[in-house]
Amino acid sequence: MILVTGAAGLNGTHIVTQLHKQRVPFRALVRDRAKASSLLPDNVDIAEGDMSRSETLGPALEGIDKVLLISSGDERMLETQCSFIDACKRAGVEHVVKFSGNETGFDRSRFRFTEMHAQAELYLERSGLRWTHLQPCGFMQVYLREARSIMESGELRLAAGDITLAPIDVLDIARISAAVLQAPRQDGRRHLMTGPEALPMSRIAALISIVAGRAIDYVPITPEQRRQEMLAAGASPYFADALFEQATERLRNPQAIVHLESHQEFNVTPTSFANFVKRHAFIFQ
Repeated sequence: MILVTGAAGLNGTHIVTQLHKQRVPFRALVRDRAKASSLLPDNVDIAEGDMSRSETLGPALEGIDKVLLISSGDERMLETQCSFIDACKRAGVEHVVKFSGNETGFDRSRFRFTEMHAQAELYLERSGLRWTHLQPCGFMQVYLREARSIMESGELRLAAGDITLAPIDVLDIARISAAVLQAPRQDGRRHLMTGPEALPMSRIAALISIVAGRAIDYVPITPEQRRQEMLAAGASPYFADALFEQATERLRNPQAIVHLESHQEFNVTPTSFANFVKRHAFIFQ
């Protein structure tokens, strides 16, 4: 029996949908059952609980052999995940598959979220539980959040200079994650995942232009400009500062490297960015 935490989040909902389609026995852990029910497929076994409060997790962890560990990206992520790993150990869970994040060449200590992921991975490895790490790079879905400003201004404004990135579709991640959860011999494995192409931002803007039906220009800005624009748009200082760190570290490592080994191992066809934006064309029109 598998437990999926963070089941109502971006990646969690996609992974739950894949498991549900494949008729895999699993339970979905959410903080608010009423809100989550509208996001998840019908007839999913839902447990309500808070990952950081072990006293709320008894019913969720009962009878669970394997956990997919996903939690919100906030300032308490490390504390929450370590506390939950302790709860898994007490409940007799055998194997934790941790959903992390990474990029080739990236110094994880320079970006607070990848640093917290690295520390939580180490905590899990030392816990005595069997472990596996899923390490996708940046998501294609990030560009959907830029759609409104792209359509209003005709510009894709990012602090990415002339670097390349290899973003991955969350749907690919979900298919690989569902396969990992069912596959044998995953103990001690790390699955670094990217999209199929290392793309400059000018190419990403050109592909968005095709589905938008008008020219979208890539406008490189500095990490500080991006930070100020995010704050002006209402982002929290913590999150704006975190993305400042991410942009700065990406500029130090300008050439993305493509990793499709996990796609190949589990027979998942990698989604190109062109196909991704075609699938979401209505958002950019």
